[in-house]
Amino acid sequence: MDNFLSADAIRTGFSRAMSDMYQQEVPLYGTLMQLVKEVNQDTLAANSALQQRLTQADEMSRLNLERHGAIRVGSAEELAMLRQMFAVMGMFPVGYYDLSQAGVPVHSTAFRPIDDEALRRNPFRIFTSLLRLELIEDQALRDDATTILASRDIFTAGCRALIKQHQQQGGLTEAQAQQFIDEALETFRWHSHSLVESKTYQALNQQHRLIADVVCFPACHINHLTPRTLDIDRVQALMPTRGIDPKAVIEGPPRRSVPILLRQTSFKALEEPVVFKDGYQGTHTARFGEIEQRGAALTPQGRALYDRLLNEAGSGADNQQHQQQLTAVFQAFPDNETQLRQAGLAWFHYRLSDKGQAEPPRHGESLDSLIDQGRVLADPIIYEDFLPVSAAGIFQSNLGDKTQARSAGQASRSSFETALGCAVLDEMALYAARQQASLQRCGIQA
Repeated sequence: MDNFLSADAIRTGFSRAMSDMYQQEVPLYGTLMQLVKEVNQDTLAANSALQQRLTQADEMSRLNLERHGAIRVGSAEELAMLRQMFAVMGMFPVGYYDLSQAGVPVHSTAFRPIDDEALRRNPFRIFTSLLRLELIEDQALRDDATTILASRDIFTAGCRALIKQHQQQGGLTEAQAQQFIDEALETFRWHSHSLVESKTYQALNQQHRLIADVVCFPACHINHLTPRTLDIDRVQALMPTRGIDPKAVIEGPPRRSVPILLRQTSFKALEEPVVFKDGYQGTHTARFGEIEQRGAALTPQGRALYDRLLNEAGSGADNQQHQQQLTAVFQAFPDNETQLRQAGLAWFHYRLSDKGQAEPPRHGESLDSLIDQGRVLADPIIYEDFLPVSAAGIFQSNLGDKTQARSAGQASRSSFETALGCAVLDEMALYAARQQASLQRCGIQA
């Protein structure tokens, strides 16, 4: 059929609907969104070169759209169906993240678009975690959790039917796509009525607060939604002026002239009223707001250097001390684009300038020479993925700030992929392919 709505359009419609729903459920998220918008506008107004570069690289259109969400599911069946749901939106599982080493009993992947055009149109991504039931030490409690999860269906019948229809006919019409968005949204809606009695909730919560969050509710409610800012330090400083209590430290690398990877902060999780199956009224704390600042994607060599320096820097007592330590240690990491490119530390997207289009690259001309002559332009490829240490830090800051060591386990990528129903994609291979394709479009063989 020629009248199918594109996956990009469905993804954009869904991400907007999810953002609207989350603003209604968590009004403070709307306040955060407005703050990020103002900081981005001020940053661009004060830095015309940045604005020009984002415009030329076609990054401006995605900036205000850009979001990532986070959800947690409890069973292999739920994860496999989510994979099929996100495929309708052109989102695919990229990367494997083991958070159990940081005391968080889950392993994860990121569902996201993977090609240049889809990322430009809307880079919406969902960090999706699967509960590792084997890390619940109490056998009886583990059995209870398994039974509870088996009794629920986090997908509406309409959502399941439309996913099947998409698979059978190869797409969805505009009307079907809107119905799909409405049905799919129900999977991520907050429910204040728990599936379990208060005693079971308390037992699971005592084992680990995240376990209670995954098991005890009818759906995999959004854990957080995250807009992208151009100046996360400014947002962090201004959050208290808007009545928002930020987490203690900004996760990720320090502030740099050339941002790399991902920096994240958040506001503290809300305490929300809950009615349990036995009628007892209590509260649950899990959902919060997050902000991110994204920089250049690093090559394997760059990532190895980053990981080594991050480990060397350790953690400061507060954000100021933490950032000072990071800044000092990261002096060893080159902070200009030419050095990053020539040292092979970051991935780049190459494009011909007007001069380069008038005088295309010839066989034998070096890339450095073409860039020096202004015939080829090199832009760092934006990091589209996540950092396990940062993700664990965000989760822990909203789970009481204390790592529960008893939840530590071994990475199990194979079991995760079995549950998922396919292998996860390699983020490094995706970045390498995008860089190589950009060189080929310039007529450069590398």
